[in-house]
Amino acid sequence: MRIAVTGSIATDHLMTFPGRFADQLVADQLHTVSLSFLVDTLDVRRGGVGANICFGMGQLGTGPILVGAAGADFDEYRAWLDRHGVDTASVRISEVLHTARFVCTTDSDHNQIGSFYTGAMSEARQIELKAVADRVGGLDLVLIGADDPEAMLRHTEECRSRGIPFAADFSQQIARMSGDEIRILLDNAAYLFSNEYEKGLIESKTGWSDEEILGRVGHRVTTLGARGVRIESAGADPIEVGCPDEEAKVDPTGVGDAFRAGFLSGLSWGVGLERAAQVGCMLATLVIETLGTQEYTLRRAHFMERFTKAYGDDAATEVHKHLP
Repeated sequence: MRIAVTGSIATDHLMTFPGRFADQLVADQLHTVSLSFLVDTLDVRRGGVGANICFGMGQLGTGPILVGAAGADFDEYRAWLDRHGVDTASVRISEVLHTARFVCTTDSDHNQIGSFYTGAMSEARQIELKAVADRVGGLDLVLIGADDPEAMLRHTEECRSRGIPFAADFSQQIARMSGDEIRILLDNAAYLFSNEYEKGLIESKTGWSDEEILGRVGHRVTTLGARGVRIESAGADPIEVGCPDEEAKVDPTGVGDAFRAGFLSGLSWGVGLERAAQVGCMLATLVIETLGTQEYTLRRAHFMERFTKAYGDDAATEVHKHLP
């Protein structure tokens, strides 16, 4: 399968302040705050949901096509993704804006002060999927992930008009979207991804019941945190898949993106929904054990040893032949 992933491309600049923000604030001067913090550490990480998902798929050898917008400062990030099996030729490079960036400082009490710069992400709405499809010889599925909201709407409508199957994945953009926008984005989706909280928010904002939504999408994929994932389809029994045992819980950031990467790779391999969900849960477990969203390494023997322990020999035999 040729799978394109649309979504944000960003870098995170994470700093640590050894003191407490509260000690620096003067109660009667909060209307005119002017503060500067001397930080101890700076950690620059690659991120963005589109890039994170593609990185995971690249690790699994499924050759994902990243569709998004970045700035002229994307060269090093592009080289990293190219080295890890991601097709980045359809990334739009802005002539005037930097790649999206999250800058955050955390104090000793784990309070945070952060800013998100959308930057070049706003130009994702100018990308036409037809050009992507023509370049790669057609698209079998497009995941429409969190991105510039106008881009998400345009990509969804283009998929419908061109008959390209698509997966709806609102993620963090769901909070700012109206019910009408969410209805447009999910109607006729082959797959609808969300976590449990987002599932309830989708139903609340659209006014559609769970049954009505199931009648409008092919499969509803709901991640359940440590309990794994549930896949529902109209007229079929739900499929529930648990998570492998964790060796450590280091950082939950990017776990949902890793699940999607594994699930989409399973679809590409043609192993069925349950197996695809198992691959997704295994990859998500590797990410939660690692600091950073793209800092894990997929070692085939290690992956299969843990996959077999979690899901059994039959599942492992089916998946093993597809791993790079």
